[in-house]
Amino acid sequence: MTAYWHPFADMAAVSGHELVIARGEGVYLWDDRGRRYLDGTASLWHAHIGHAREDMAEAIGKQLRTLEAFQTFGDVANAPALELVDRLVQLSPMRDPRVFLCLGGGDAIDTAAKLARQYWAAQGQPERIHLISRTFAYHGTHGFGTSLVGMESMRQGYGPLLGSVSHVDHESPEALEAEIERVGAANVAAFFCEPVIGAGGVRPAPPGYIEAVAAICKRHGVLLVIDSVICAFGRVGTWFGYERWDIEPDIVVLAKGITSGYLPLGALLISDAVAEPFWSKPGGAMFRHGATYAGHPTCCAAALANLDILERESLIPRGRELEGELMGVLAPLRDHPACGEIRGGLGLAAAVDLKPDLLKSVPGAMALYGGAIREAGVLLRAQATGAAIGPPLTIERSHLDEIATAVRAGLDAVAAAA
Repeated sequence: MTAYWHPFADMAAVSGHELVIARGEGVYLWDDRGRRYLDGTASLWHAHIGHAREDMAEAIGKQLRTLEAFQTFGDVANAPALELVDRLVQLSPMRDPRVFLCLGGGDAIDTAAKLARQYWAAQGQPERIHLISRTFAYHGTHGFGTSLVGMESMRQGYGPLLGSVSHVDHESPEALEAEIERVGAANVAAFFCEPVIGAGGVRPAPPGYIEAVAAICKRHGVLLVIDSVICAFGRVGTWFGYERWDIEPDIVVLAKGITSGYLPLGALLISDAVAEPFWSKPGGAMFRHGATYAGHPTCCAAALANLDILERESLIPRGRELEGELMGVLAPLRDHPACGEIRGGLGLAAAVDLKPDLLKSVPGAMALYGGAIREAGVLLRAQATGAAIGPPLTIERSHLDEIATAVRAGLDAVAAAA
């Protein structure tokens, strides 16, 4: 029995039956019984540089001994926060961006939504409050994020959510343009888009989609918010998760890989145009938003050390270099009688779904699937219809084979129960 209420958990089933992770090293984890597992989803898409690195512990410890934490409201700053902002600006292809620091991905999404609405208010267009997202999208669990999520099951049970939010087909630029026209461009603040939908089933944007929606947003004067919480810092082979397309976002949302999960941190890259009404003159528009721990010096020190490692070990291109290798080891599973669909091919991310009829006919099919994968020595993140794969960027080809073997074991278990 445990008193810990786990996120996204059926506590009646989980309580007293936890998998207790005791330690990590590189791409592997060990439970409290000494059993080893390959981390096949980089925890929750964030362990880019692997686990328990001494260089990260040293950087974090050094900052803790200097200045552990202090607020950055008003005119207050600290050296690690200022250095991190400068580093992100230097790495970014955006022209003269500003950087807003926050606590994590969900917090960053809510920040982006509020900023988009307040930007238009500062421009004398307060009616532009409508936000558009996509089916299958996941934008965290905060207030705006829950409203923006494109999976109905994750919006249920909370009563009325935020108004002036709608969702369009995740693969159709035409659906976005039709929705903007239905609502009226003069009422739309922003469109939120993940280059690869992660938690919603690992769904890469179709060829041409990102460029098309960017053009639609520009044509209608709608802010384009790229949610790169999962995609940035190497997951798709670039620093910020969108540079593989010829686009100019207005806001880019970052988290997870910014520290490789060693400490919580989120950030927004904000275009010069969106920042302008807030930065142009004293006494002008003011963004009255921020968290107690925004610009937390120890979290920023962790991010700086992590960026050093990503650069020094040439890990940023790994997502692109290994995308074909990952799909290659999974390809033979397409013929398995329990395999429904394999998605991926854009970055180091994939999903292997069960056949829809087996999800309906086999009692507890997903639990059986995930349990067999775990028993085979790999930890993956279960989703609604399958298992997500997105290992640390330090993974080797032999590790990808381990993942494919474990997924096959999961498929075998479901097929045997059918």
